[in-house]
Amino acid sequence: MDDRLRAALDLPAEASSDFDLNPALAPDNPARKLRPAAVLIAVDDAGGVVLTKRASHLRHHPGQIAFPGGRQDAGDPDLAATAMREAREEIGLDPAQVRILGTLPTHETVTGFLVTPFVARLDGSFTPRPEPGEVAEVFRVPLAHVTDPARFVIERRIWRGQWRHFYAIPWGPYYTWGASARILRGLADRMAQCK
Repeated sequence: MDDRLRAALDLPAEASSDFDLNPALAPDNPARKLRPAAVLIAVDDAGGVVLTKRASHLRHHPGQIAFPGGRQDAGDPDLAATAMREAREEIGLDPAQVRILGTLPTHETVTGFLVTPFVARLDGSFTPRPEPGEVAEVFRVPLAHVTDPARFVIERRIWRGQWRHFYAIPWGPYYTWGASARILRGLADRMAQCK
């Protein structure tokens, strides 16, 4: 599995965006300042991808499915450190258990973040400790599910008075959509090339 993940990460790919399916909704200013952020796509020994359900009281993206991660703080030496710090804070993941395999291209969110996704393997067993102020639940989805392009659907909703299209990937009671689904779709497209 690691070899296939590394091969997929080595493939050339362009950055993605929440506007990929909605180019007419993209901001007019190409010089706009995006805030740097990072997420951790952590794969455990059983082939499960660790995801979180965000707390329902949060201001941004309440109740949505997300990767552990967030915006870069001034004290973070780099974006890998951001992803590791956020994973420790949000789900209690010890950085000593994390082996970063590589990164996916950056992803621009509609909320003004430029997210760098780090793909990593978890060494040994991991029992999550969700931070209740941020995370309602931590769960795992099979890597084989989220890296199968056929599992993704394109749906739409009204956003700011216009239809907005987005990727989604349902699994059991969980519905991953928006930036998290778009990032996973990018990984799935690359994994499909490495069969």
